[in-house]
Amino acid sequence: MLSSISTVFTNIAMSIVHFFYAITHPGEWLLWLTEMTKFETPEAKASLGRFIFYGASADFFYVVFTAFLILTAVGIWRKSVMWGVVRGLEWFANGLGRAFAWIGLLMVLQQIVIIFLQRIFRVATIDFGPFAPFGYKLWDGYSFVSHDLSWWSEELKLYNALIVCLCISYTFVQGGHVRVDLVYAKLSYRAKRVVDMAGCLIFMMPGAIMTWLFAWFFMWRHLLTPKISASDSFEQIMRKANMLRWNVETIGFSPNGFDAYYLFKILMLTFTALVFIHAIAFFYRSMLEWREGEEADGKYLDLDVATDSAATGTH
Repeated sequence: MLSSISTVFTNIAMSIVHFFYAITHPGEWLLWLTEMTKFETPEAKASLGRFIFYGASADFFYVVFTAFLILTAVGIWRKSVMWGVVRGLEWFANGLGRAFAWIGLLMVLQQIVIIFLQRIFRVATIDFGPFAPFGYKLWDGYSFVSHDLSWWSEELKLYNALIVCLCISYTFVQGGHVRVDLVYAKLSYRAKRVVDMAGCLIFMMPGAIMTWLFAWFFMWRHLLTPKISASDSFEQIMRKANMLRWNVETIGFSPNGFDAYYLFKILMLTFTALVFIHAIAFFYRSMLEWREGEEADGKYLDLDVATDSAATGTH
């Protein structure tokens, strides 16, 4: 028991050292960005190996955990700081969600164009260019983008994934998630805030962390060869790093179908990061509302429409 506690405090202390070392030696883990198109130097390959390993490592976890502890301590000392974090993260969630929600309109319009061109003109491809109005090619050789009809149909999945993954925290802020409430509504105001804080610490954050651990290596396995596994040690990854090269997944479900499914892996990580970040925002808001009482209910909350808190279970 004592050894476990000692290990935790040691890792917290070392995370500060690791953080400052990382920001003072960026080349050791970011050099690969200068050779993204083609790895030419062993140093760039090694930096990518380090980036992959530490991106889902215990060291990275403790850096994030320590930053959360420090920010929470400062926020408890100065409520204005915590409110600033809440307002900033909720502003980011709302801005991102409101921007990408328009993809829903693009998805509907594209589906209409696909059906129209398929049923009326019987086209096999959809082109975009100066002589291809609404995707119908009038002149050969002047198309900027040209794909088979099945490619555009399958691309609609990407639009749907963008809405789900990038509007997740926005929907949470707006109180749009489905909530099955058996006990929560009958609790007192402060008891609800305690339940909210516990939910963030017990469910949202651990769930996001576990998803990140799986999604991180899942993404890289579809971008690089040789494949890197979550079970690989640092030494094994660094040995593989000498042979790393891009092998981006371009296989579709049909011969001429959508072939950029690696984007879904990237969106999975983005989704996980947004959930974790907003778990922090919701934890802080719940703590502040618990401390300040009912007069702080919904303070600084930027809602698109007025909601009935009794009906939705939100505030």
